[in-house]
Amino acid sequence: MHVVIVGSGIAGLTAAIRASARHDVTLVTKGALADSATAYAQGGVAVALGADDSASLHQADTHVAAAGSADARAVEVLCADGPARVRDLLALGVPFDRTTDPSSLDRYGDDLARGREAAHGRWRVVHADGDATGAAIERTLVDALHRRHVTILERTCLTDLVVRDGAVVGVDVLDLLGEPRRIDADAVVLASGGAGHLYRETTNPLVATGDGQAAAWRAGAVLADLEFVQFHPTRLAVPDGGLVSEAVRGEGAVLRDARGRRFMTTVHPDAELAPRDVVARGIAAAARDQGGEPVLLDATGLDPAFLVGRFPGLTRATRAAGFDWTREGVPVAPAAHYSMGGVATDAEGRTSIPGLLAVGEVACTGVHGANRLASNSLLEGLVFAVRAADAVDVPRPDRLRLRGDAGLHVTSVPAAADASRASRPTRTGGTDHRTDTADVRQTVQSVMTDHVGLLRDATGLAGARTALDALVLPEPTGVRDHEDRALLDLARLTALAAATRTESRGAHARTDHPDTDPAAPASYAWVNEHAPVPQEVPA
Repeated sequence: MHVVIVGSGIAGLTAAIRASARHDVTLVTKGALADSATAYAQGGVAVALGADDSASLHQADTHVAAAGSADARAVEVLCADGPARVRDLLALGVPFDRTTDPSSLDRYGDDLARGREAAHGRWRVVHADGDATGAAIERTLVDALHRRHVTILERTCLTDLVVRDGAVVGVDVLDLLGEPRRIDADAVVLASGGAGHLYRETTNPLVATGDGQAAAWRAGAVLADLEFVQFHPTRLAVPDGGLVSEAVRGEGAVLRDARGRRFMTTVHPDAELAPRDVVARGIAAAARDQGGEPVLLDATGLDPAFLVGRFPGLTRATRAAGFDWTREGVPVAPAAHYSMGGVATDAEGRTSIPGLLAVGEVACTGVHGANRLASNSLLEGLVFAVRAADAVDVPRPDRLRLRGDAGLHVTSVPAAADASRASRPTRTGGTDHRTDTADVRQTVQSVMTDHVGLLRDATGLAGARTALDALVLPEPTGVRDHEDRALLDLARLTALAAATRTESRGAHARTDHPDTDPAAPASYAWVNEHAPVPQEVPA
């Protein structure tokens, strides 16, 4: 059986390593093998390993952060399978940090150091190289992949999924030389990451342009929860500033406004360790109240030697930006970070189209609900990649439980809002609505940041949809063209999803509908009525 895996972050690499034991595997990645959001991850992997912890406690924290929208089955799988998957990483040689405190031994007797992050009731975040966990995991998995019989195609961009007789049977790509190529497959596993570059400010790498979600949409797969976009509270607020890990606040750093006031204590009982959506909005409000000036992350209360030793990468980054964070606060602001929505799957990564599976950020199992619990993303990639790799040749059940038992409210998107059709050149009333491709990405990012960002309302969302509908791309040729097509597809769908959810829930905050509506569906989902797959969506 030939399995094509798209993406080389923790989910794609794990799936490729696992599947290669039984199948012929080709791994396709748009950049170099190590170019992924995984390599950017700082905080660590949330997992219930401690003697004072349990899968049920981890599940409870995940549900609280998810604002009541997470799928119970997916959360149970994540937290129950997590310890075994982290021990898989230990066996591969990931150099997780250790502690000399004998009281910190986990239930297996290991001396793993564990941090705490927002909305976690226990110290359960295992980390490596201080604040470079993702990079350490990525290196280890890449080394392990090279020891397997896997065909690796770097700098190869997914453009479309190949659908025949209602099933995915391969991928269309642009190869290293920019030439189109078709790769046949018995199964395709999307592990292509998120779409952070829908927004002007993001913590994501340049490759995060939603290629997998958009290709699945065009092929006819169900997409769900697109309105739930997580903004990380603390990106270093300087040009090209990077993520400042939540683990810094977990160790005791606080947020202060321009007057030196610790403002989060008046926003939420957990202050700086409230769920990410709460902290991000608290920071945005404080910045607005002081004329847009960034707030400060103050770590000066921590022992300088501990701060530098625990966060060596961030120490270098803040020094490069001109700050000594052992002596002064550093400016921070929210930035687009993670997509809770994506291609709807079951707990084995199967989508609504036979032959297509999805894992990691490109997928929507429902495990994150409306707001992802900090450091659950790397764990998600591990857990569901293994399950998907084991399921590629397992007969599909008669009826898939996409996004588990939360209940999908699937809408077939009509032509007027069909992003894939609208992104082809058209003329209306004699006026050419073709947009200069050099301006499309900038326009999409501006519209999404201004109207479909941290705070939303009906007027802004209506304006966003009008502006996005006015953008028309020529038929894509190069990699950037295909990325822009994907971003435009997803921008239109995200704006539609945000307009549809007339309440506030988790990361989706409507200033005109500030309360959560208990009667609102847990999950809105969307399917392309013009796609090649018959629209008989499994329950």
